[in-house]
Amino acid sequence: MSNPLISILTPFKNTQTYLPECLDSIIKQNYQQWELLIVDDHSSDNSYDLVRAYAEKDKRIKLFKNSGAGIIDALKLAFAKSTGHYITRMDSDDIMHTNKLSTMLNQLQIYGKQHVALGLVKYFSKDGIGNGYAKYESWLNTLTSSGLNYSEIYKECVIPSPCWMLHRSDFLACGGFTPNRYPEDYDLTFRLYKHNITCIPSTQELHYWRDYSTRASRTNDHYAENHFLELKVDYFLELNYNSSRPLTVWGAGHKGKKVAQLLKKKHIPFLWICDNPKKIGKHIYDELLFSFEHLKNLDHPQSIVTVANEASQKDIKSYFKTQQMTAMTDYFFFC
Repeated sequence: MSNPLISILTPFKNTQTYLPECLDSIIKQNYQQWELLIVDDHSSDNSYDLVRAYAEKDKRIKLFKNSGAGIIDALKLAFAKSTGHYITRMDSDDIMHTNKLSTMLNQLQIYGKQHVALGLVKYFSKDGIGNGYAKYESWLNTLTSSGLNYSEIYKECVIPSPCWMLHRSDFLACGGFTPNRYPEDYDLTFRLYKHNITCIPSTQELHYWRDYSTRASRTNDHYAENHFLELKVDYFLELNYNSSRPLTVWGAGHKGKKVAQLLKKKHIPFLWICDNPKKIGKHIYDELLFSFEHLKNLDHPQSIVTVANEASQKDIKSYFKTQQMTAMTDYFFFC
């Protein structure tokens, strides 16, 4: 199959300001054998009419209205209407590099099935990029460059939602967008990990990720921190938890407390480790907080680390190293 069809799945809602740049970047791809399944998720601006004008000029652009509500329903509809051998996603407010489709297609043709093609991403904004997003971009691109994305999957979403491509059969095997669970991009990433879909290393910048104040990931409750932690805990218990080993939770800040609540709700026993002298020896949610020294009493524990301070994280990693413990087997950083 020399020129296979690539299906691009794109939901949109009230992004008329950014849609022309997005659509133009797709039309200008140096690989032209694509179809765009683009779904209006009940826009109240002129987005639908804008896309319809593009679709009338280019029959590869197939426009639909979301019969449900929300990004997941829109993505499900887009995929149901797709026919491509390869599947990718695009956000309606972003921009593709000209070589994006050809580069990822080439990667998948070289490596074959059971692989996901990726690319480096770059944030951009008219107001400038904040330090948090700059750090996330650097961290994400470092993982992608080596193909070691899953090695830190419990920290943040390690595969950017609009910069991946899969064989259709692999996408289906992983469940596609069937689970109705947000954040949908992170959930899909965990399912790729679960099904042993290997990340192909990439050092090419392929996607320009727009940031602005009304972006869905900033404003929609589906992307609130509590959803991320629930997702992490659920997949940890399914994929990495060893019930024959003692489990420890490190840190009693906001994230540590939320993780503790989730574990208690699921009746998972754990020991709570804290370095705050005001909390050590006290109870939170009826759980006693122990000092770091208590770890010496545990036999080969697994650890969830919710400590966000970078200096403290380095100290914790050094400790694990002295104990000959390995990431993703013995310890898991949740932030």
